[in-house]
Amino acid sequence: MEFLKTLGIKEENFGASSGLKWYQTKDCGVINVVSPTDGKAIAKVYQCSEKDYEDIVSKAHEAYQYWRTIPAPKRGEVVRQIGLKLREYKQPLGTLVSYEMGKSLQEGLGEVQEMIDICDFAVGLSRQLYGSTMMSEREKHRMYDQYHPLGVVGIITAFNFPVAVWAWNSALATVCGDSNLWKPSSKTPLCAIAVQNILADVIKENNLPEGLFSLIIGKGSTVGEIMLNDKRVPLVSLTGSTAIGKHAAEVISKRFGKTILELGGNNAIIITKNADLKIAVPAVVFGAAGTAGQRCTTTRRLIVHEDVYEKVKESLLKAYQSLKIGNPLDEKNHVGPLIDKSSVEEFKHAVKKVQEEGGKIIFGGGVLNGAGYESGCYVVPAIAEAENHYQIVQEETFAPILYLIKYKGEVQNAIDLQNNVVQGLSSSIFTNDMRETEEFLSHWGSDCGIANVNIGTSGAEIGGAFGGEKETGGGRESGSDAWKQYMRRQTNTINFGTKLPLAQGIKFEV
Repeated sequence: MEFLKTLGIKEENFGASSGLKWYQTKDCGVINVVSPTDGKAIAKVYQCSEKDYEDIVSKAHEAYQYWRTIPAPKRGEVVRQIGLKLREYKQPLGTLVSYEMGKSLQEGLGEVQEMIDICDFAVGLSRQLYGSTMMSEREKHRMYDQYHPLGVVGIITAFNFPVAVWAWNSALATVCGDSNLWKPSSKTPLCAIAVQNILADVIKENNLPEGLFSLIIGKGSTVGEIMLNDKRVPLVSLTGSTAIGKHAAEVISKRFGKTILELGGNNAIIITKNADLKIAVPAVVFGAAGTAGQRCTTTRRLIVHEDVYEKVKESLLKAYQSLKIGNPLDEKNHVGPLIDKSSVEEFKHAVKKVQEEGGKIIFGGGVLNGAGYESGCYVVPAIAEAENHYQIVQEETFAPILYLIKYKGEVQNAIDLQNNVVQGLSSSIFTNDMRETEEFLSHWGSDCGIANVNIGTSGAEIGGAFGGEKETGGGRESGSDAWKQYMRRQTNTINFGTKLPLAQGIKFEV
């Protein structure tokens, strides 16, 4: 395929790079990358060794020691050039994202656009790493805070956004003066290799230090665990399951490291009796079925007022019947495959479990076979009438299954249902009633990191900080002031007088 050649993807690829060279290790296992789109083998990737990791992280630390001395606007200039390179490779990289991961081509191109957008954001940020000046209680003293680069930033990404999440972290970390160490999902390693190849030109053209942008592809049980325990990596940003996040948090906290955790989501949309269904229903369908339900912000629960419940259900059934399922590279299709057959099994388990608990499947739930579905990874998005307290509803199933839940009375009843899960990532309400809107956004409203009104749960913009509460992890990536996580904060006090007054008026004379 031409896009693979354009991106430098070969039949056999190495899984470790310091930015300027690829390590030639072949004896630590190989990943046979198969596309969920057609079930065909794409390429092989040789996994990183522990020796490779040690060399790469040493170079990354050295790169940080140099990079922190470079003025932030000049760091921003490098990120600007990365954004330009991504524009140049948007079509082939977006195609690879679609083919290797299985999301639609439009979404693959959109993901690369997010990379471009965060580069633009970071360029501006490079001139806005502001501290604050505070008033000292002591005469002729000035007090202020400032931010310094942190060190090597470890970035562990998931398969569902194989390139954008890396960019959310690395663009900010780079302008903050940090170096980057990327461990991508072993389910989508080719996307990471392609990005590393794109970066190579920028690295060479700017004579950047080896180790500023590094890549390790390997087992979580080996190089992944080493990274979590490595004191030379003061911050690890991890996107993944809640179970993996809990383990990482425990390991990293024991060495007093920092984490940015983007973990599970169990996102709900509330539709009140005052909602505009013309915009609500399309938002639900995209939120629940888009990316085959494999976004952390996927709509998993739909909480509908009893007065409009039947009308919403009827509209959803009609919309789901029109969904086109098939090869994601065909822009006529809405829904592509799940990432692999283990995800299909999780989908089938959820469909079975919700029925065992008393729910009713009113649409979909099957696995597609035959021509066009040879990979065995295509399923029919499901709708299940359910109750919020069901065990399966309380869990996150990373697949296209939507739980339809009825509520009565005031909007607070719906908010309470929404909040009654352990996850807290994204949430939405559809209503034209200002009081319901304000209730949803109040201190006692949605407990999620993202709370939207009259738009769906997915499709966050890079300008706002992205992340959630509770078992979603509490981390924030991308826009707003998320940059502060990639730096260490320092408070400074300067005495420009001739006396030494002590704080709180303390007298200590010798």
